Amino acid sequence: MPLERRKSVMVNHEKVKEAVRLLLEGIGEDADREGLKETPDRIARMYEEIFGGSEENAAKHLSKVFSVDNNEMVLEKDIVFYSTCEHHLMPFYGKAHVAYIPDGKVVGLSKLARTVEVYAKRLQIQEQMTGQIADAVMEYLAPQGVMVMLEAEHMCMTMRGVKKPGSKTVSVASRGVFKEDAALQNQFFRMLGQ
Repeated sequence: MPLERRKSVMVNHEKVKEAVRLLLEGIGEDADREGLKETPDRIARMYEEIFGGSEENAAKHLSKVFSVDNNEMVLEKDIVFYSTCEHHLMPFYGKAHVAYIPDGKVVGLSKLARTVEVYAKRLQIQEQMTGQIADAVMEYLAPQGVMVMLEAEHMCMTMRGVKKPGSKTVSVASRGVFKEDAALQNQFFRMLGQ
């Protein structure tokens, strides 16, 4: 099934404001006190920004390509991202590394970062996001292969629960020639260490 065939999600400003007001009351706060009076509106506006990827299609960013004669690995590393975990609605953030082997065409480097942003601005889990980025590059850029690695700190692990600040979760997705070529995978990891 193509990647972008999902129901479009649009932030309903009034429903978010109502929900935040109920949440504030639910935790024992006075939603009408000075410091909280405008909080429901602020959070609704923030959600429009941080969940904006739900309405965006990665194809938009990966469609502007340039012809190339060689098919050497391209790696964009240390792409900073911020996302929100669907289990606790808490942030996770870190760096994405995206590599691909062109098949006669490359995409502008900023477009890889924009593709990461599309998927980061959705409620989800890191493992899913890693695969979504890899699948989008494969589908819309059609390279010989792609490898994606995300390293992230999850606030649900550092601020609550087990409370282990500084711990990182690493997830990897490989597609095409990266899937079965250990030498390419090793080259990817060596390039990350430079």
